[in-house]
Amino acid sequence: MNMPTEIATFACGCFWTKQYKFSRLPGVVATRTGYTGGHTEQPTYTQVCSKTTGHAEAVEVTFDPAVVAFTDLLRFFFSLHDPTIDRRERGGQYRSGIFYHTEEQRIIAGQVLDELREKGVKPVTQVVAAGAFWAAEERHQGWCERTGIGGGQD
Repeated sequence: MNMPTEIATFACGCFWTKQYKFSRLPGVVATRTGYTGGHTEQPTYTQVCSKTTGHAEAVEVTFDPAVVAFTDLLRFFFSLHDPTIDRRERGGQYRSGIFYHTEEQRIIAGQVLDELREKGVKPVTQVVAAGAFWAAEERHQGWCERTGIGGGQD
C-alpha cells in the first residue's frame, strides 16, 4: 500500500546533523541533504562554502502527514537552532529558512512564527517558496550514520 507523503525543506545550519535528527522522527520516511535558495545551478559543496552561490545547506524531508504534522516538523526545526541569529551576512549557507512547497505550508509556517513572536522570540527565519533543490554529493548523505558522529550542533 502506498502512503501519501509530503515534502518539507528546511535550512538551519550544518545539514549533516539536521538530516540525522530529522531522519529519526516518527513519520519521516526519507531525508536528503542539499542546497537551495541560491542562483547557481547544480552547485557543489565547495561552491556553496565559497559563499558565492546564495544557497543554504538544507534538508529535504519526506514525511507521512498521517503520522507527523507539518506543524510538528516546524516546531522541531525551531528546536534545532537559534532562529534569531542572522547568518545571511556570511553568504547565507547556514541561514534559517523554511522553503514551503504548498500554500498550506506557507500559512502554517507563518502561524508558527507568530507563536514564537508572541513568546518574545524575534526569528529572522526566511519563509520562501521552494525552488530547485540540488542534492548534495553522496559523501554528504547520511554523514552522521556513516561516521558514527551524530546529534551535535553546527
